[in-house]
This record gives sequence, C-alpha cells and structure tokens, in this order.
Amino acid sequence: MENNAELSSRQINIIYLLFLNFFLLLQDPNSRQKKREAKMKLKIYIVDAFTSTRFQGNPGAVVPLTQPLDDAVMQKVATEMNLSETGFVRPLEGDGNDTWHTCSLYSLRWFTPKQEIPLCGHDTLATAHVIFHHLGHRGDKIQFQTLSGILEVGRDGDDGVMIFPSNIPTPLTEAEQKELSQVVKWATSGLKVHQVLISHTLKYLLIHLDDSHTRSDLESLKPDFGAMERSHDGSKVKGVIVSVVGDGDPYHVFSRFFAPWYGVNEDPVTGSAHTVLGPYWAEKLAREDLYFRQCGRRGGDVKVRIRDDGRIDLIGPSVTVLEGHLSI
Repeated sequence: MENNAELSSRQINIIYLLFLNFFLLLQDPNSRQKKREAKMKLKIYIVDAFTSTRFQGNPGAVVPLTQPLDDAVMQKVATEMNLSETGFVRPLEGDGNDTWHTCSLYSLRWFTPKQEIPLCGHDTLATAHVIFHHLGHRGDKIQFQTLSGILEVGRDGDDGVMIFPSNIPTPLTEAEQKELSQVVKWATSGLKVHQVLISHTLKYLLIHLDDSHTRSDLESLKPDFGAMERSHDGSKVKGVIVSVVGDGDPYHVFSRFFAPWYGVNEDPVTGSAHTVLGPYWAEKLAREDLYFRQCGRRGGDVKVRIRDDGRIDLIGPSVTVLEGHLSI
C-alpha cells in the first residue's frame, strides 16, 4: 500500500508539472520565439545626406556601436537595410557614459547590400550628423579611422565639412579603352562623350559628356545596368560617374553615379565620386570652389573646395528621418 501511495504521489507531481508548463505556454504562446529573438539591441538612424529636405539627398543608415561587431553580422544588417550604404561607427577613445560626448576618434566602416567598400562620403556625413546631433558630441570636429585612412569631419552651422583625399583621375590607356568601351557604351546610351578617365584608387570611371549636352540630357539618360555589369567583371571598374558642365547659375557641374557591381544601380548623391569630380573639374574650370548637383530621382547638392594640402573639402547638410533600434 505504501508503494502504491508513493507511486500515486509521483504521478500527481508529474501531472502537475505538465499542466503548469502547458498553462505557461497558453499564457505566452510566443515564449519560445521570444527566446530566439535578439539578445542585443542596437541604435540605428537613417539620415538623408547632402540635403536639408527630408526624402531628398542620399539616405544612409548609421549604427553606433560600443563594441566590435562580427563582419558577417554587419554585412547582414546592410543587406537587410538595403540602402546604398550602412555605416558602423565605434568610439576608439574613452569609456563610460561620456564617451560619445568627448571622443574625437572613431572607427567607421561602410557596407553596401553586397560588400564592404573603402570610402563612402554621404554615410560619413550622416554618421557625423548622428554624433553631433543625436549622441551629444560637444566639439566641432571629429575623426574617423577608415579603410581610406583618417577622415576628418567638422561642422559649420548646419553643414558638415568633410576633409577627404583627392582622387585625381587619369586618362585611359589604349588597353583600358578597349577593355572598358562597352561599359562606356551602356552607361551613356548613345550620348556623345568628350573624355573618359579612371580613378584606380576607387575603381571609378569618370565620363565627361560633350559640352553640347545639357542637364536635361543627363537626367533623361537610361543606362543598361545589366549590360554594364555583364560587359566587365568589376576588376578595374566598380562605379561610373557621368558628368556634364553647368552654367554656374548656381551649379558648375551636373553628374550621376552608377554602381551595379556594388549592388547599387544608381546612388542618389555620392560623396566619394566628388573626390574624383572635384579635382578634374577644378582644373577644367580653373576654380577652387565648385557647386555640384548630382541628378537623379532624389538628387542632392555638394559643395567642393580644393585645399592646398592635396585633399578636398566636401560640404553639405543632413537631416534625420528615422531613429530606432535594431535587434541582433
């Protein structure tokens, strides 16, 4: 009888535990899913760069980090965001709650939906905007450690002022002309070309359209992105800048930028492209201060100032359109 009573007691305990577990599942049917959800939440911002008007300029995502994040995770985030670039910024000085307020040197990396890239202007501007206007930085100048070296960004009123390397393009060799002729053909769709140059540092092709062409011709241009990508493997060129001279009222030069090899058919406003455009057109127009308009569906404005130290200033405003959290 004692053995039967003991067995009965054990059975009752088992039934009770099963019932309790079942009851908890009924109370929270998503409990197992919640356990699988993110163990980390990160801040994320989307900022429209090179514009003071929301939904214009170039949108860039900015993810502030307090510790290193795995490369594969950063790439997944950039693919998920599906913007031309997502930047990941991390303080390299100081610690504690005051870090973002006082740190002057940050690590900054940029990812397209396909891969990491060595230089990105608009997302650098967007990142500086976030640090200055959302994370409470007290100074007027910060530096970023990047794949392109140390980049400095200051603020001048509502504008960010980026000091970038000057990537002076060179004319194509005969071999390069032959190899890249189809890229030029599909990028310009029959428009007359004055000159083609290349920045080997950035792997950008710079096409100067004939001066008979206008802003309207450039805006109406419809490149064949699939044909561009098929005609070249991306070993020498990963982006194509098409430009035409303006009348200086107020724009000196108009441009568009195409990068199907990076998974970005057309970038709305490309800071890095202006490190190529700036020195080329400064020499052509014999002036050190230029005002560029990158055309396209959104479009934006970039002021370029040629410096005496072999670098250039890229200047423009930014505006925040989204602030939230990202689950990892």
